[in-house]
Amino acid sequence: MCTLRFCWKMQILNYETNPCYASIFFLSLLFVLRETGFAIVIMGVSGSGKSTVAESLANAIGCKFVEADDFHAPSNKEKMKSGVPLSDSDRFPWLESLRNAIRENIEHGHNVTLSCSALLKKYREILRSADCNYQPGNYTQCKVKFVCLEAPVGVLMERMKRRSEQGLHFMPSCLLQSQLDLLQLEQDEEIIRIDATMRLGSILEFIIDLLNKNWN
Repeated sequence: MCTLRFCWKMQILNYETNPCYASIFFLSLLFVLRETGFAIVIMGVSGSGKSTVAESLANAIGCKFVEADDFHAPSNKEKMKSGVPLSDSDRFPWLESLRNAIRENIEHGHNVTLSCSALLKKYREILRSADCNYQPGNYTQCKVKFVCLEAPVGVLMERMKRRSEQGLHFMPSCLLQSQLDLLQLEQDEEIIRIDATMRLGSILEFIIDLLNKNWN
């Protein structure tokens, strides 16, 4: 009921100023009435807009939003702040804590969105294991789905510099290239790839439409 109330309130507040929210409302309603216990991971490199999209998507479908940055150990944040990329030994405990957080929601039949870089397949496999029934390679049936936000390097760099100057994030722009070099996307993983330069409303509509059309 909380989900339906939120969706209805969002549609009433935004229909006049942004008609696309009417479409988002009906697509969201269709999804939340049918699907439960899903985790939707909004992934990509820094500056792609993961947190904004994941939180807005959570609001649209009335579910919990998990911010991966909140799960980093202080030592990880200090390392990145100093311009040093994280190693697998830094990342694995972080990813496992994220997996446990989304597993709790899945097991209780709750939908959840997560903003997380998830740059490599082996990192995504850790998150997919939040679904206790996941069989490696069976991406279609997995309850953990991935949406990758993509943007030109110049756009990403400008976003990172702007938020760094405003003191909004610990990640320096000098680490962007290391993330781009690390990013691994395999076609058979069924990762949805989206242009992150689109308007937020268009991104949300696109994601929720795909949730309804393509995902079990």
